Amino acid sequence: MTTTQTEQEDRRQAKKRLSPGAAVVYETIRCEGEDELERSSAGLSWSGLAAGLSMGFSFLAETLLHARLPDAPWRPLVAEFGYSVGFLIVILGRQQLFTENTLTPILELLNRKDGKTLKNVARLWCIVLAANIVGGFIFAWVLASTNVVDAEMKEALTTVGHHAINGYFWTTILRGIFAGWLIALMVWLLPFAETARVGVIIIITYLVGIAEFPHIIAGSIEVLYLVVLGEVTMWEFLSTFFVPTLLGNTIGGVTLVAAVNYAQVASDRAAEYDA
Repeated sequence: MTTTQTEQEDRRQAKKRLSPGAAVVYETIRCEGEDELERSSAGLSWSGLAAGLSMGFSFLAETLLHARLPDAPWRPLVAEFGYSVGFLIVILGRQQLFTENTLTPILELLNRKDGKTLKNVARLWCIVLAANIVGGFIFAWVLASTNVVDAEMKEALTTVGHHAINGYFWTTILRGIFAGWLIALMVWLLPFAETARVGVIIIITYLVGIAEFPHIIAGSIEVLYLVVLGEVTMWEFLSTFFVPTLLGNTIGGVTLVAAVNYAQVASDRAAEYDA
């Protein structure tokens, strides 16, 4: 093999080891969003319902750890690892979670910029959000209305639920932006995380939990538990938690991740075209 051939082979090997560029990540997620927008309403509904039920395990696992660990300053640091459980089930199980969809289909919408795609995004959002909430409500109802957990655990679940709804409207929006931002960033990181997927999910969702950034589905299950018990009205749930958190999560996912990364890729492509 000549020196030139050796250099060419070295370059090929080097390219294989390079991390994918932003355009490759963008295109991978955009294609996934295109597929999601083509799914039937029934398929989205069942997947969204499954995700809502699965997210209940974040509420349960976090509370179980908190209740079983000794009352020490480090307890929240360990207990919040339970918050990641529901996300692991949903993401690895390929179930439909609303906050993931603030990025995936939005990239396809920004790419096409037409009314048909906008209508499909609205359809996907409405179906998935409604199905997530229904699934979460069922999980909360089972915890509150049956003996699946003991009295001590029910008291702990109630404490966590009250903590979730303890915030002002605009503060909840702001904190919700950070939650939506982080979850959408996680979606951006996952396509090429390969063997690190579980680690990425745990790190990002643990940060959301330990920082007490409100997540529209995980947090709704916590507050809906109080609604089932009659300690919080449905109006209080909607006005104090649901609406501000939904706004914040959507702004964080759409603006800070989808739009910014689209602008990054579009600028690079424009520069290549001009060149």
